[in-house]
Amino acid sequence: MSSERNKEAGTSLCSGNDADPRARTFSTVSLEDCEAQDAAGTLAKQIRWRDLPNKDQLFILALCRLSEPLSNVCLLPYIFYLVRSVLPSSEGDTPDASAARISEYSGLLVAAFPLAQFVVSLPWGRLSDKHGRRLSIIGGLLISVVANIGFGFSKSFGMLLFWRILAGLANGNVGIMRTVTAEIVRERKYQTKAFLLLPLVFNFGMVASLALGGCLAEPAINLAWFYGPDGIFNISGNPAGVKWTLEYPYALPALLNAGILNFALILAVLWLRETVPGKEFHADLGLWAGRGIYRLYRQLRPRKQQRPDYERIASSDESDYPEEAQAEKEKPFSDINIARRRVPFRGIWTRKVICALVSFGFLPLHNSAFMHIFPVYLSSPPADNSEATFFAFTGGLGLQSATIGIWLSVFGIGGILLQLFIYPRLQARIGTRGVLRIALFLFPITYVAAPYLSLLAGDHAARWIVLGLVVCAQITARTMAIPSTVILLTEAAPSKTILGTIHGAGNMLASLARAVGPAVGGYIFAVGVEEGVIGLVWWLYLVGISLCALAWSYVMEGDGN
Repeated sequence: MSSERNKEAGTSLCSGNDADPRARTFSTVSLEDCEAQDAAGTLAKQIRWRDLPNKDQLFILALCRLSEPLSNVCLLPYIFYLVRSVLPSSEGDTPDASAARISEYSGLLVAAFPLAQFVVSLPWGRLSDKHGRRLSIIGGLLISVVANIGFGFSKSFGMLLFWRILAGLANGNVGIMRTVTAEIVRERKYQTKAFLLLPLVFNFGMVASLALGGCLAEPAINLAWFYGPDGIFNISGNPAGVKWTLEYPYALPALLNAGILNFALILAVLWLRETVPGKEFHADLGLWAGRGIYRLYRQLRPRKQQRPDYERIASSDESDYPEEAQAEKEKPFSDINIARRRVPFRGIWTRKVICALVSFGFLPLHNSAFMHIFPVYLSSPPADNSEATFFAFTGGLGLQSATIGIWLSVFGIGGILLQLFIYPRLQARIGTRGVLRIALFLFPITYVAAPYLSLLAGDHAARWIVLGLVVCAQITARTMAIPSTVILLTEAAPSKTILGTIHGAGNMLASLARAVGPAVGGYIFAVGVEEGVIGLVWWLYLVGISLCALAWSYVMEGDGN
């Protein structure tokens, strides 16, 4: 994986830091949100999308990149109702006790995916180095398709957990896709724009997945005109709606995910080329079939629309198949003549690197917990808080999955726009560390205020306004914090030659934090519900971790500007 990261390090994805040209040229980005903010970078402005080489390969790779957001976050809007449907009911359970159990189990379900990713990230990388990127990507997609279908038709918590773990194992190949981007777009002037494609697709997939997951769950209710008693698909005339949607109310989002990923899988099998050095000319049955389909298409296409054939293809964006081109081989970025300074393994872990890694891990520790707890909290039934005190109150908002999905996705779109247009300008004005501290101040304020939504009973404007402020503040803080922590981690490297190792460690730490956060947060949420203090997880865990992150930002060594 180190070699993959170093190849990927050929361009900066966080180039807003003008004070450090080394970070602009050599930094490696490990999180989608950091990659996306580089859209405002100088190189990205100079290179247009249509100028990129190998656009067909980038398109297929972008579709493959949808696997993680579709498989991971689609269940968040309806996770409360999904877990409730598979847990056996106990006699005498109060609404609070039921919500507490659901929170505990849903935390485990959310944590299983990143924990599985954490375990297999390095094995996936080694597999791709030995047997090729193509095999790793296609294998991951195939397993994701099966896991999504199995998840949608599961009727027990054990089976849900199994398919969730399998989906996490299948999506441990995210770093491979970034490496493929670097290997198919080798000219440095194109790489900034090319690396922007995958994170934009990831963010779009996450936003769309939240919206579709909420709207497609329980289709007999949310899509009654299609699947309800009078729906057009209710051919049998079942009085309650389409029978299979009643028996498997959460299968439709999973089937849609599987369908999209199956389309990406077919394209990858037929046309995604091998890029691992030394195997670029490798062809298998899938590529031969894809070549045959392409030739048949050219023969059937009207002659007047055909472009003239070229005998020689000199650049990567003009070739359909590498084995048919006498292409001029561009020197990989890793082979560019750069003065390299070997750093011993012990020398990597300087005080500056350790400080940056800790800051890097703090963020997913509370952000992933929020992403799990907040939908569960919004779905929990309201409670009578007529005798509530300033700290002792309980109950959620009782929102439906469709409402939750739409709210989260709408504000997610706002986060993407903020990331692309506001963050680079703000960073240029106050520096990376300044932006990070603004975000770290916003997090605890947001977490302190969020549980007081329980006191705004009823469907009135005040509740929706406060809800919007909470969601907006958290997404704004998250959008500013994620790229900032990655930039600071990159700048902490004692040498650019070991950026792959440092970001590999950061990715593993972040995956572990994304697993621990929902599990611990879900347990504390359950304790708070049982004790009648819904804000316990917010004030004890989320505020506590975010304050630690804020304090740690003052401990970190070095200049963040």
